[in-house]
Amino acid sequence: MDLQRLLYNTIYQKIGQQKVIIIYGTRRVGKTILMEQIANAYPNSSISFNAEDGDDVAKLAKRTIANYKALIGDKKIVLIDEAQQIPEVGKVLKLMIDGVKGITIIASGSSSFDLINKAGEPLVGRSYSYQLFPIAQCELKEDMLTAYRQLEERLVYGSYPELWHLPNLADKENYLRNLVQGYLLKDIFQFKDVRNADKVFQLLKLLAYQAGSEVSLNELANTLGINKLTVEHYLDLLTKVFVIYSLSGYGGNLRKEVVKTKKWYFYDNGIRNAIINDFKPIQNRNDVGILWEQYVLSERQKRNAYNHYQPSYFFWRTYDQQEVDFIEANGDEIAAIECKWGNAKRKVPTAFAKTYANVPFTFIDKDNYFSYIH
Repeated sequence: MDLQRLLYNTIYQKIGQQKVIIIYGTRRVGKTILMEQIANAYPNSSISFNAEDGDDVAKLAKRTIANYKALIGDKKIVLIDEAQQIPEVGKVLKLMIDGVKGITIIASGSSSFDLINKAGEPLVGRSYSYQLFPIAQCELKEDMLTAYRQLEERLVYGSYPELWHLPNLADKENYLRNLVQGYLLKDIFQFKDVRNADKVFQLLKLLAYQAGSEVSLNELANTLGINKLTVEHYLDLLTKVFVIYSLSGYGGNLRKEVVKTKKWYFYDNGIRNAIINDFKPIQNRNDVGILWEQYVLSERQKRNAYNHYQPSYFFWRTYDQQEVDFIEANGDEIAAIECKWGNAKRKVPTAFAKTYANVPFTFIDKDNYFSYIH
């Protein structure tokens, strides 16, 4: 599939502003291909470095303006793939963008740069940051009927770009298993403060089985045989390499609202299912509700991010178990969303309707989901 990602146009419009453009995202979501497309658009004006190549790292690690001017020459666009591999990468980027006039730096990373470069000087006022997700429904040139025909497969296998090139489901399963084992966790296990990689993977399994549910850190710690602070640290790492994310409880108007716990979600259903090694079709699963919920929220976040709209996301629940899947909040404006895969009863929770009487409430199902995420 030859697909130009939506982020391409966003980045294209920022070129020439003497800024660092940072592209975040897990491995294999298409960052390298996106950068190659940008380089191809400027064949005579760009220079590329791969920070997983030791020679390129050595060139970039020599932090002098003279060195960077010599490396860049008359090029106007500097592309650095997997830039988090460069020691003190923040300082490198800052000196380069301050010291070499007339350039744009585009740097990709499969983990948040501050994870490695805690001592580095920030790029405040010098950078734009964007997240590249697995392929979004809103990026595909599909009508609603075509998307619907592919929906059940995407709920199980997710949306990593390579899947579109694989001929059968067995190949897709093998790809996702290898992705989890060979690439996805690589950025976590390389850190010296991760002492037990097996515990990280066990934590991911626990989260996969509890996706979309409130998670007790004490319970996770007891199950894994590690302390709560270590669990929190691992969750932070998994968040910074864009494997999982959390939602906090929304509240403020009602004393019995739950606000101190979190729910954890995976950015991609295929990764979640690979972690628990379960690729059964939808009709044979008992977790289709969470797959649907996770898919809708993920696709909604992709759509909003690529449209430069960045609301906050929450769940809502009371201590007497009235709940709403998602709250999308933008300043004082909020909207409530409940995901329904089948024909389950649809009713706005009484406490929510009473407390937030003017808040729009939408049930997202197979009939109306396309317009919500497209």
